Amino acid sequence: MDSNYTVLARKYRSQDFQTLIGQDVLVKTLTTAINTGRIAHAYIFTGIRGTGKTSTARILAKALNCLSSDNATATPCGVCENCRSIAAGQHIDVMEIDAASHTGVDNMRDILDAAQYRPTNGRYKVYIIDEVHMLSTSAFNALLKTLEEPPAHVIFILATTEIRKVPVTILSRCQRFDLMRVPVDTLKKHFAWIAQQEHIELTDAANELLARAADGSVRDGLSLLDQAIAQTGGKVDEAAVLDMLKRADRGVVVDFMKTILSGNTAAALDKVDAIYNNGADLSMLLLDMMEWTHWATRMHPSLHAGDVINSPYTADQRAQIREINKTATLNTLSRIWQVMVAAVPEMQASGNQKQCFDMLVVRIMHVANMPTVEELIKQADTNRPNVGAVKDALNNRAASGEKSIPEKPATIQITTAVELATQLQESKEILLYSYYSSNIEVAEITVGKIKYFDRKGDADFAPRLASWLMDKTGMQWQLERMVESVHTHTITEQKQEELAADPMIASAMSLFENAEIVGVK
Repeated sequence: MDSNYTVLARKYRSQDFQTLIGQDVLVKTLTTAINTGRIAHAYIFTGIRGTGKTSTARILAKALNCLSSDNATATPCGVCENCRSIAAGQHIDVMEIDAASHTGVDNMRDILDAAQYRPTNGRYKVYIIDEVHMLSTSAFNALLKTLEEPPAHVIFILATTEIRKVPVTILSRCQRFDLMRVPVDTLKKHFAWIAQQEHIELTDAANELLARAADGSVRDGLSLLDQAIAQTGGKVDEAAVLDMLKRADRGVVVDFMKTILSGNTAAALDKVDAIYNNGADLSMLLLDMMEWTHWATRMHPSLHAGDVINSPYTADQRAQIREINKTATLNTLSRIWQVMVAAVPEMQASGNQKQCFDMLVVRIMHVANMPTVEELIKQADTNRPNVGAVKDALNNRAASGEKSIPEKPATIQITTAVELATQLQESKEILLYSYYSSNIEVAEITVGKIKYFDRKGDADFAPRLASWLMDKTGMQWQLERMVESVHTHTITEQKQEELAADPMIASAMSLFENAEIVGVK
Protein backbone atom coordinates (compact mmCIF):
# COMPACT_ATOMS: atom_id res chain seq x y z
CA MET A 1 0.00 0.00 0.00
CA ASP A 2 1.39 3.41 -0.99
CA SER A 3 1.58 5.46 2.20
CA ASN A 4 2.47 8.58 0.21
CA TYR A 5 -0.81 8.77 -1.71
CA THR A 6 -1.93 12.35 -2.30
CA VAL A 7 -5.65 13.03 -2.65
CA LEU A 8 -6.78 14.51 -5.97
CA ALA A 9 -7.77 17.86 -4.42
CA ARG A 10 -4.13 18.41 -3.37
CA LYS A 11 -2.43 16.68 -6.29
CA TYR A 12 -4.24 18.80 -8.89
CA ARG A 13 -4.31 22.06 -6.96
CA SER A 14 -3.81 25.05 -9.25
CA GLN A 15 -0.16 26.16 -9.27
CA ASP A 16 -0.40 29.18 -11.58
CA PHE A 17 -2.99 31.57 -12.99
CA GLN A 18 -3.33 29.54 -16.22
CA THR A 19 -4.59 26.46 -14.34
CA LEU A 20 -6.94 28.36 -11.99
CA ILE A 21 -10.34 27.28 -13.32
CA GLY A 22 -13.62 29.15 -13.24
CA GLN A 23 -12.24 32.53 -12.13
CA ASP A 24 -11.49 34.32 -15.39
CA VAL A 25 -12.23 37.86 -14.15
CA LEU A 26 -10.00 37.41 -11.10
CA VAL A 27 -7.15 36.01 -13.21
CA LYS A 28 -7.36 38.82 -15.78
CA THR A 29 -7.39 41.53 -13.10
CA LEU A 30 -4.46 40.15 -11.11
CA THR A 31 -2.28 39.37 -14.12
CA THR A 32 -2.87 42.85 -15.55
CA ALA A 33 -2.06 44.46 -12.19
CA ILE A 34 1.19 42.48 -11.90
CA ASN A 35 2.27 43.19 -15.49
CA THR A 36 1.63 46.93 -15.05
CA GLY A 37 3.22 47.11 -11.60
CA ARG A 38 -0.04 48.16 -9.88
CA ILE A 39 0.29 45.71 -6.99
CA ALA A 40 -1.95 46.54 -4.03
CA HIS A 41 -0.74 46.17 -0.45
CA ALA A 42 -3.82 44.19 0.66
CA TYR A 43 -6.25 41.81 -1.01
CA ILE A 44 -9.28 39.95 0.29
CA PHE A 45 -10.67 36.86 -1.46
CA THR A 46 -14.17 35.66 -0.62
CA GLY A 47 -16.37 32.85 -1.88
CA ILE A 48 -17.71 29.44 -0.96
CA ARG A 49 -15.37 26.63 0.05
CA GLY A 50 -13.28 25.03 -2.66
CA THR A 51 -13.32 27.82 -5.26
CA GLY A 52 -9.60 28.65 -5.01
CA LYS A 53 -9.12 31.36 -2.38
CA THR A 54 -6.01 29.88 -0.73
CA SER A 55 -4.68 28.59 -4.06
CA THR A 56 -4.97 32.09 -5.56
CA ALA A 57 -3.16 33.54 -2.54
CA ARG A 58 -0.25 31.10 -3.00
CA ILE A 59 -0.10 31.77 -6.75
CA LEU A 60 0.00 35.51 -6.07
CA ALA A 61 2.79 34.97 -3.51
CA LYS A 62 4.75 33.03 -6.15
CA ALA A 63 4.17 35.75 -8.74
CA LEU A 64 5.57 38.35 -6.33
CA ASN A 65 8.65 36.35 -5.33
CA CYS A 66 9.53 34.17 -8.37
CA LEU A 67 13.27 34.22 -9.13
CA SER A 68 12.82 33.72 -12.89
CA SER A 69 12.29 37.48 -13.31
CA ASP A 70 13.86 40.61 -11.91
CA ASN A 71 10.41 41.87 -10.97
CA ALA A 72 7.06 40.36 -10.06
CA THR A 73 5.73 38.22 -12.91
CA ALA A 74 2.24 36.98 -13.77
CA THR A 75 3.75 33.68 -14.97
CA PRO A 76 5.81 32.25 -12.08
CA CYS A 77 8.12 29.45 -13.20
CA GLY A 78 7.12 26.98 -10.49
CA VAL A 79 10.61 25.42 -10.39
CA CYS A 80 12.80 28.00 -8.67
CA GLU A 81 13.54 27.70 -4.96
CA ASN A 82 11.00 30.34 -3.98
CA CYS A 83 8.18 28.85 -6.08
CA ARG A 84 8.76 25.33 -4.79
CA SER A 85 8.97 26.36 -1.14
CA ILE A 86 5.83 28.54 -1.40
CA ALA A 87 3.92 25.66 -3.02
CA ALA A 88 5.02 23.41 -0.15
CA GLY A 89 4.09 26.04 2.45
CA GLN A 90 7.68 26.28 3.71
CA HIS A 91 8.87 29.70 2.49
CA ILE A 92 10.24 31.83 5.31
CA ASP A 93 8.80 35.07 3.87
CA VAL A 94 5.32 33.71 3.06
CA MET A 95 3.37 33.13 6.26
CA GLU A 96 0.07 31.23 6.07
CA ILE A 97 -1.91 31.98 9.22
CA ASP A 98 -5.06 30.17 10.29
CA ALA A 99 -7.20 32.88 11.87
CA ALA A 100 -9.38 30.25 13.56
CA SER A 101 -6.46 29.27 15.84
CA HIS A 102 -4.87 32.75 16.04
CA THR A 103 -7.89 34.82 17.00
CA GLY A 104 -6.46 36.99 19.77
CA VAL A 105 -4.90 40.43 19.75
CA ASP A 106 -1.61 39.01 21.07
CA ASN A 107 -1.31 36.73 18.03
CA MET A 108 -1.93 39.68 15.72
CA ARG A 109 0.58 41.84 17.60
CA ASP A 110 3.31 39.20 17.10
CA ILE A 111 2.56 39.07 13.37
CA LEU A 112 2.67 42.84 12.97
CA ASP A 113 5.92 43.16 14.94
CA ALA A 114 7.59 40.66 12.59
CA ALA A 115 6.24 42.50 9.53
CA GLN A 116 8.57 45.45 10.17
CA TYR A 117 11.62 43.38 9.19
CA ARG A 118 12.60 43.05 5.54
CA PRO A 119 12.13 39.69 3.73
CA THR A 120 14.97 37.17 3.85
CA ASN A 121 14.78 35.35 0.51
CA GLY A 122 12.01 37.06 -1.47
CA ARG A 123 11.04 40.52 -2.69
CA TYR A 124 7.98 40.68 -0.46
CA LYS A 125 6.82 39.38 2.86
CA VAL A 126 3.38 37.90 2.20
CA TYR A 127 0.90 37.26 5.01
CA ILE A 128 -1.93 34.92 4.00
CA ILE A 129 -4.62 35.01 6.71
CA ASP A 130 -7.17 32.26 6.06
CA GLU A 131 -10.74 32.45 7.45
CA VAL A 132 -10.02 36.00 8.54
CA HIS A 133 -13.60 36.48 9.80
CA MET A 134 -12.64 34.34 12.84
CA LEU A 135 -10.41 37.09 14.25
CA SER A 136 -11.64 38.81 17.38
CA THR A 137 -12.71 42.46 17.35
CA SER A 138 -9.51 43.44 19.18
CA ALA A 139 -7.37 41.57 16.64
CA PHE A 140 -9.14 43.35 13.77
CA ASN A 141 -8.55 46.71 15.44
CA ALA A 142 -4.88 45.92 15.94
CA LEU A 143 -4.57 45.09 12.24
CA LEU A 144 -6.19 48.30 10.98
CA LYS A 145 -3.24 50.71 11.00
CA THR A 146 -0.69 48.31 9.52
CA LEU A 147 -3.19 47.10 6.92
CA GLU A 148 -3.76 50.68 5.75
CA GLU A 149 -0.09 51.70 5.57
CA PRO A 150 2.09 48.58 5.68
CA PRO A 151 5.85 48.63 4.96
CA ALA A 152 6.64 48.64 1.25
CA HIS A 153 7.84 45.04 1.38
CA VAL A 154 4.66 43.62 2.98
CA ILE A 155 1.58 42.27 1.18
CA PHE A 156 -1.52 41.08 3.07
CA ILE A 157 -3.83 38.49 1.48
CA LEU A 158 -7.00 37.74 3.45
CA ALA A 159 -9.40 34.89 2.67
CA THR A 160 -12.87 34.23 4.06
CA THR A 161 -16.09 32.35 3.39
CA GLU A 162 -18.08 34.76 5.59
CA ILE A 163 -17.43 38.21 4.12
CA ARG A 164 -20.33 39.79 6.07
CA LYS A 165 -18.51 39.05 9.33
CA VAL A 166 -15.47 41.09 8.27
CA PRO A 167 -15.64 44.69 9.53
CA VAL A 168 -16.18 47.39 6.91
CA THR A 169 -13.03 49.12 8.16
CA ILE A 170 -11.02 46.08 7.02
CA LEU A 171 -12.82 45.77 3.69
CA SER A 172 -12.20 49.41 2.83
CA ARG A 173 -8.43 48.86 3.11
CA CYS A 174 -8.34 45.87 0.74
CA GLN A 175 -8.98 45.11 -2.90
CA ARG A 176 -11.90 42.69 -2.80
CA PHE A 177 -12.34 39.76 -5.17
CA ASP A 178 -15.44 37.53 -5.10
CA LEU A 179 -14.61 34.05 -6.34
CA MET A 180 -17.59 32.61 -8.19
CA ARG A 181 -19.04 29.11 -8.01
CA VAL A 182 -17.41 27.08 -10.77
CA PRO A 183 -19.98 26.22 -13.51
CA VAL A 184 -21.02 22.58 -13.97
CA ASP A 185 -19.61 22.41 -17.53
CA THR A 186 -16.23 23.71 -16.36
CA LEU A 187 -16.14 21.17 -13.52
CA LYS A 188 -17.03 18.35 -15.93
CA LYS A 189 -14.14 19.24 -18.25
CA HIS A 190 -11.77 19.42 -15.29
CA PHE A 191 -12.88 16.08 -13.84
CA ALA A 192 -12.68 14.41 -17.26
CA TRP A 193 -9.12 15.68 -17.70
CA ILE A 194 -8.11 14.45 -14.24
CA ALA A 195 -9.69 11.03 -14.94
CA GLN A 196 -7.64 10.85 -18.12
CA GLN A 197 -4.45 11.73 -16.23
CA GLU A 198 -5.22 9.11 -13.58
CA HIS A 199 -6.23 6.48 -16.22
CA ILE A 200 -9.71 6.23 -14.73
CA GLU A 201 -12.88 5.32 -16.64
CA LEU A 202 -15.41 8.07 -15.87
CA THR A 203 -18.72 7.99 -17.74
CA ASP A 204 -20.35 11.24 -18.82
CA ALA A 205 -23.45 10.55 -16.69
CA ALA A 206 -21.30 9.92 -13.60
CA ASN A 207 -19.27 13.04 -14.35
CA GLU A 208 -22.52 15.06 -14.58
CA LEU A 209 -23.68 13.77 -11.18
CA LEU A 210 -20.34 14.56 -9.52
CA ALA A 211 -20.18 18.06 -11.03
CA ARG A 212 -23.70 18.92 -9.85
CA ALA A 213 -23.14 17.41 -6.40
CA ALA A 214 -20.02 19.58 -6.05
CA ASP A 215 -22.29 22.67 -6.06
CA GLY A 216 -19.65 24.93 -7.60
CA SER A 217 -16.77 23.74 -5.39
CA VAL A 218 -13.75 22.20 -7.11
CA ARG A 219 -12.46 20.66 -3.88
CA ASP A 220 -15.83 19.10 -3.02
CA GLY A 221 -16.07 17.61 -6.49
CA LEU A 222 -12.55 16.16 -6.41
CA SER A 223 -13.18 14.68 -2.96
CA LEU A 224 -16.31 12.97 -4.34
CA LEU A 225 -14.37 11.76 -7.40
CA ASP A 226 -11.65 10.38 -5.12
CA GLN A 227 -14.27 8.54 -3.09
CA ALA A 228 -15.95 7.16 -6.22
CA ILE A 229 -12.61 5.86 -7.56
CA ALA A 230 -11.86 4.19 -4.23
CA GLN A 231 -15.32 2.60 -4.21
CA THR A 232 -15.27 1.29 -7.79
CA GLY A 233 -11.60 0.55 -8.30
CA GLY A 234 -11.27 2.88 -11.26
CA LYS A 235 -14.47 2.36 -13.30
CA VAL A 236 -16.80 5.15 -12.22
CA ASP A 237 -20.30 4.92 -13.70
CA GLU A 238 -23.66 6.52 -12.96
CA ALA A 239 -24.95 3.65 -10.81
CA ALA A 240 -21.87 3.74 -8.58
CA VAL A 241 -22.12 7.51 -8.05
CA LEU A 242 -25.86 7.32 -7.33
CA ASP A 243 -25.19 4.58 -4.78
CA MET A 244 -22.36 6.60 -3.22
CA LEU A 245 -24.46 9.77 -2.99
CA LYS A 246 -27.50 7.77 -1.83
CA ARG A 247 -29.56 9.48 -4.49
CA ALA A 248 -32.34 8.10 -6.64
CA ASP A 249 -31.97 8.20 -10.41
CA ARG A 250 -33.54 11.34 -11.92
CA GLY A 251 -35.82 9.15 -13.98
CA VAL A 252 -37.13 7.64 -10.74
CA VAL A 253 -37.69 11.15 -9.33
CA VAL A 254 -39.61 12.24 -12.45
CA ASP A 255 -41.81 9.15 -12.24
CA PHE A 256 -42.33 9.67 -8.50
CA MET A 257 -43.44 13.29 -8.94
CA LYS A 258 -45.81 12.19 -11.71
CA THR A 259 -47.42 9.77 -9.24
CA ILE A 260 -47.69 12.46 -6.57
CA LEU A 261 -49.42 14.88 -8.95
CA SER A 262 -51.80 12.11 -10.08
CA GLY A 263 -53.37 12.13 -6.62
CA ASN A 264 -52.91 8.37 -5.98
CA THR A 265 -51.74 8.38 -2.35
CA ALA A 266 -51.41 4.61 -2.03
CA ALA A 267 -49.23 4.37 -5.17
CA ALA A 268 -47.05 7.28 -3.99
CA LEU A 269 -46.44 5.69 -0.58
CA ASP A 270 -45.64 2.34 -2.25
CA LYS A 271 -43.01 4.10 -4.36
CA VAL A 272 -41.53 5.70 -1.22
CA ASP A 273 -41.23 2.21 0.34
CA ALA A 274 -39.51 0.87 -2.78
CA ILE A 275 -37.05 3.78 -3.03
CA TYR A 276 -36.28 3.55 0.70
CA ASN A 277 -35.72 -0.23 0.56
CA ASN A 278 -33.28 0.28 -2.32
CA GLY A 279 -31.07 2.30 0.06
CA ALA A 280 -31.78 5.86 -1.11
CA ASP A 281 -31.26 8.66 1.42
CA LEU A 282 -34.66 10.28 1.89
CA SER A 283 -33.06 13.67 2.66
CA MET A 284 -31.34 13.55 -0.71
CA LEU A 285 -34.60 12.41 -2.34
CA LEU A 286 -36.28 15.51 -0.90
CA LEU A 287 -33.57 17.70 -2.45
CA ASP A 288 -34.06 15.91 -5.79
CA MET A 289 -37.82 16.56 -5.56
CA MET A 290 -37.11 20.24 -4.90
CA GLU A 291 -34.80 20.29 -7.93
CA TRP A 292 -37.57 18.72 -10.04
CA THR A 293 -40.14 21.27 -8.81
CA HIS A 294 -37.77 24.15 -9.57
CA TRP A 295 -37.12 23.01 -13.15
CA ALA A 296 -40.77 22.03 -13.74
CA THR A 297 -41.74 25.57 -12.72
CA ARG A 298 -39.17 27.12 -15.05
CA MET A 299 -40.35 24.86 -17.89
CA HIS A 300 -44.04 25.61 -17.29
CA PRO A 301 -45.70 26.86 -20.52
CA SER A 302 -47.32 29.82 -18.76
CA LEU A 303 -43.85 31.30 -18.11
CA HIS A 304 -42.81 31.03 -21.78
CA ALA A 305 -39.26 30.09 -20.71
CA GLY A 306 -38.90 27.15 -23.10
CA ASP A 307 -37.45 23.75 -22.26
CA VAL A 308 -34.39 25.11 -20.39
CA ILE A 309 -31.77 22.95 -22.13
CA ASN A 310 -29.24 23.39 -19.30
CA SER A 311 -31.50 21.49 -16.90
CA PRO A 312 -30.03 18.22 -15.52
CA TYR A 313 -32.68 16.10 -17.28
CA THR A 314 -32.48 14.12 -20.52
CA ALA A 315 -34.62 14.99 -23.53
CA ASP A 316 -37.01 12.13 -22.67
CA GLN A 317 -37.31 13.30 -19.06
CA ARG A 318 -37.97 16.87 -20.19
CA ALA A 319 -40.74 15.55 -22.43
CA GLN A 320 -42.29 13.83 -19.40
CA ILE A 321 -42.10 17.08 -17.41
CA ARG A 322 -43.81 18.96 -20.26
CA GLU A 323 -46.58 16.35 -20.21
CA ILE A 324 -47.02 16.74 -16.43
CA ASN A 325 -47.10 20.54 -16.80
CA LYS A 326 -50.19 20.26 -19.01
CA THR A 327 -52.27 19.47 -15.90
CA ALA A 328 -50.14 20.97 -13.09
CA THR A 329 -50.63 24.70 -12.54
CA LEU A 330 -48.03 27.16 -11.32
CA ASN A 331 -50.12 27.54 -8.17
CA THR A 332 -49.80 23.80 -7.50
CA LEU A 333 -46.03 23.76 -8.11
CA SER A 334 -45.58 26.81 -5.88
CA ARG A 335 -47.53 25.24 -3.02
CA ILE A 336 -45.55 21.99 -3.34
CA TRP A 337 -42.30 23.97 -3.24
CA GLN A 338 -43.32 25.78 -0.05
CA VAL A 339 -44.23 22.52 1.68
CA MET A 340 -40.91 20.91 0.71
CA VAL A 341 -38.83 23.90 1.83
CA ALA A 342 -40.56 23.80 5.23
CA ALA A 343 -39.86 20.05 5.45
CA VAL A 344 -36.06 20.34 5.09
CA PRO A 345 -35.41 21.27 8.77
CA GLU A 346 -38.08 18.75 9.82
CA MET A 347 -36.19 15.95 8.06
CA GLN A 348 -32.91 17.04 9.65
CA ALA A 349 -34.42 17.10 13.15
CA SER A 350 -36.56 13.98 12.83
CA GLY A 351 -35.55 10.83 14.67
CA ASN A 352 -37.30 8.67 12.05
CA GLN A 353 -36.84 10.04 8.53
CA LYS A 354 -39.09 7.42 6.93
CA GLN A 355 -42.10 8.41 9.02
CA CYS A 356 -41.41 12.11 8.45
CA PHE A 357 -41.11 11.55 4.67
CA ASP A 358 -44.35 9.55 4.50
CA MET A 359 -46.21 12.38 6.22
CA LEU A 360 -44.54 14.87 3.88
CA VAL A 361 -45.83 12.98 0.82
CA VAL A 362 -49.37 12.99 2.22
CA ARG A 363 -49.10 16.72 2.94
CA ILE A 364 -47.79 17.46 -0.56
CA MET A 365 -50.63 15.54 -2.19
CA HIS A 366 -53.16 17.34 0.01
CA VAL A 367 -51.98 20.84 -0.92
CA ALA A 368 -51.56 19.85 -4.58
CA ASN A 369 -55.25 19.00 -4.78
CA MET A 370 -56.44 22.11 -2.98
CA PRO A 371 -58.59 24.41 -5.17
CA THR A 372 -57.25 27.84 -6.08
CA VAL A 373 -58.62 31.06 -4.59
CA GLU A 374 -60.50 31.79 -7.85
CA GLU A 375 -62.14 28.35 -7.75
CA LEU A 376 -63.19 28.87 -4.12
CA ILE A 377 -64.78 32.24 -4.97
CA LYS A 378 -66.67 30.76 -7.91
CA GLN A 379 -67.85 27.88 -5.76
CA ALA A 380 -68.99 30.28 -3.01
CA ASP A 381 -70.93 32.39 -5.54
CA THR A 382 -72.62 29.27 -6.93
CA ASN A 383 -73.71 28.13 -3.46
CA ARG A 384 -75.35 31.47 -2.55
CA PRO A 385 -78.82 31.75 -4.18
CA ASN A 386 -79.51 35.25 -2.82
CA VAL A 387 -76.40 36.91 -4.23
CA GLY A 388 -78.47 38.93 -6.71
CA ALA A 389 -80.84 40.13 -3.98
CA VAL A 390 -77.91 41.18 -1.80
CA LYS A 391 -76.35 43.12 -4.68
CA ASP A 392 -79.70 44.88 -5.35
CA ALA A 393 -80.00 45.80 -1.67
CA LEU A 394 -76.47 47.23 -1.66
CA ASN A 395 -77.18 49.24 -4.80
CA ASN A 396 -80.39 50.66 -3.27
CA ARG A 397 -78.54 51.68 -0.11
CA ALA A 398 -75.82 53.34 -2.18
CA ALA A 399 -78.47 55.25 -4.17
CA SER A 400 -80.06 56.49 -0.96
CA GLY A 401 -76.71 57.86 0.28
CA GLU A 402 -76.06 55.22 2.94
CA LYS A 403 -72.52 54.02 3.42
CA SER A 404 -72.59 50.30 2.73
CA ILE A 405 -68.83 49.87 2.62
CA PRO A 406 -66.46 51.42 5.14
CA GLU A 407 -64.06 53.97 3.80
CA LYS A 408 -60.56 52.72 2.99
CA PRO A 409 -57.92 53.82 5.44
CA ALA A 410 -55.56 56.55 4.36
CA THR A 411 -52.61 55.32 2.33
CA ILE A 412 -49.07 55.61 3.64
CA GLN A 413 -45.95 57.10 2.07
CA ILE A 414 -42.71 55.09 1.93
CA THR A 415 -39.51 56.70 0.65
CA THR A 416 -36.70 55.02 2.66
CA ALA A 417 -35.71 51.51 3.67
CA VAL A 418 -36.15 52.41 7.35
CA GLU A 419 -39.68 53.74 6.73
CA LEU A 420 -40.57 50.47 5.01
CA ALA A 421 -39.28 48.48 7.99
CA THR A 422 -41.22 50.69 10.42
CA GLN A 423 -44.48 50.32 8.48
CA LEU A 424 -44.07 46.53 8.24
CA GLN A 425 -43.54 46.36 12.00
CA GLU A 426 -46.51 48.61 12.79
CA SER A 427 -48.72 46.56 10.47
CA LYS A 428 -47.90 43.41 12.49
CA GLU A 429 -46.36 41.79 9.42
CA ILE A 430 -43.89 39.95 11.65
CA LEU A 431 -42.63 37.32 9.19
CA LEU A 432 -42.28 39.78 6.33
CA TYR A 433 -40.58 42.33 8.60
CA SER A 434 -38.18 39.72 10.04
CA TYR A 435 -37.09 38.50 6.58
CA TYR A 436 -36.80 42.03 5.17
CA SER A 437 -34.75 43.39 8.09
CA SER A 438 -32.38 40.39 8.22
CA ASN A 439 -31.77 39.50 4.56
CA ILE A 440 -32.57 42.42 2.23
CA GLU A 441 -29.95 44.94 1.07
CA VAL A 442 -31.81 47.95 -0.36
CA ALA A 443 -29.86 49.60 -3.18
CA GLU A 444 -32.48 52.19 -4.14
CA ILE A 445 -35.99 53.07 -3.01
CA THR A 446 -38.27 55.67 -4.53
CA VAL A 447 -42.02 56.01 -4.62
CA GLY A 448 -43.28 52.99 -6.56
CA LYS A 449 -39.91 51.28 -7.07
CA ILE A 450 -37.44 49.28 -4.97
CA LYS A 451 -34.10 47.84 -6.12
CA TYR A 452 -32.74 45.25 -3.71
CA PHE A 453 -30.49 42.21 -3.21
CA ASP A 454 -31.88 39.16 -1.38
CA ARG A 455 -29.16 37.29 0.51
CA LYS A 456 -31.24 34.10 0.78
CA GLY A 457 -33.10 34.36 -2.51
CA ASP A 458 -36.62 33.64 -1.28
CA ALA A 459 -38.86 33.60 -4.37
CA ASP A 460 -41.94 34.39 -2.27
CA PHE A 461 -40.58 37.60 -0.75
CA ALA A 462 -41.17 39.91 -3.75
CA PRO A 463 -44.83 38.97 -4.41
CA ARG A 464 -45.69 39.13 -0.70
CA LEU A 465 -44.09 42.56 -0.30
CA ALA A 466 -45.65 43.84 -3.55
CA SER A 467 -49.09 42.71 -2.36
CA TRP A 468 -48.61 44.43 0.99
CA LEU A 469 -47.36 47.65 -0.63
CA MET A 470 -50.31 47.68 -3.01
CA ASP A 471 -52.69 47.32 -0.07
CA LYS A 472 -51.03 49.99 2.07
CA THR A 473 -50.03 52.61 -0.51
CA GLY A 474 -52.82 52.12 -3.06
CA MET A 475 -50.38 51.85 -5.97
CA GLN A 476 -48.50 49.20 -7.92
CA TRP A 477 -44.82 48.89 -6.95
CA GLN A 478 -41.98 47.67 -9.16
CA LEU A 479 -39.60 45.37 -7.24
CA GLU A 480 -36.29 44.82 -9.04
CA ARG A 481 -34.14 42.05 -7.57
CA MET A 482 -30.40 42.43 -8.22
CA VAL A 483 -28.24 39.39 -8.98
CA GLU A 484 -25.22 40.59 -6.99
CA SER A 485 -24.87 42.06 -3.53
CA VAL A 486 -24.80 45.86 -3.31
CA HIS A 487 -22.70 45.60 -0.14
CA THR A 488 -25.07 47.65 1.97
CA HIS A 489 -26.24 46.82 5.45
CA THR A 490 -29.59 45.29 6.25
CA ILE A 491 -31.89 47.06 8.73
CA THR A 492 -30.74 44.71 11.51
CA GLU A 493 -27.06 45.38 10.73
CA GLN A 494 -27.69 49.13 10.73
CA LYS A 495 -29.26 48.86 14.19
CA GLN A 496 -26.32 46.80 15.42
CA GLU A 497 -23.86 49.43 14.16
CA GLU A 498 -25.85 52.17 15.86
CA LEU A 499 -25.79 50.20 19.10
CA ALA A 500 -22.07 49.49 18.80
CA ALA A 501 -21.44 53.23 18.39
CA ASP A 502 -23.30 54.03 21.61
CA PRO A 503 -20.74 54.82 24.38
CA MET A 504 -22.76 52.99 27.02
CA ILE A 505 -23.07 49.84 24.87
CA ALA A 506 -19.37 49.98 23.97
CA SER A 507 -18.52 50.24 27.67
CA ALA A 508 -20.66 47.19 28.45
CA MET A 509 -19.14 45.21 25.58
CA SER A 510 -15.61 45.90 26.79
CA LEU A 511 -16.36 44.12 30.08
CA PHE A 512 -16.64 40.76 28.31
CA GLU A 513 -13.94 39.35 26.05
CA ASN A 514 -15.09 38.46 22.50
CA ALA A 515 -18.61 39.76 23.26
CA GLU A 516 -20.80 40.55 20.27
CA ILE A 517 -24.31 41.84 19.62
CA VAL A 518 -26.37 38.88 18.40
CA GLY A 519 -29.80 40.46 18.23
CA VAL A 520 -31.70 43.74 18.25
CA LYS A 521 -35.19 43.83 19.79
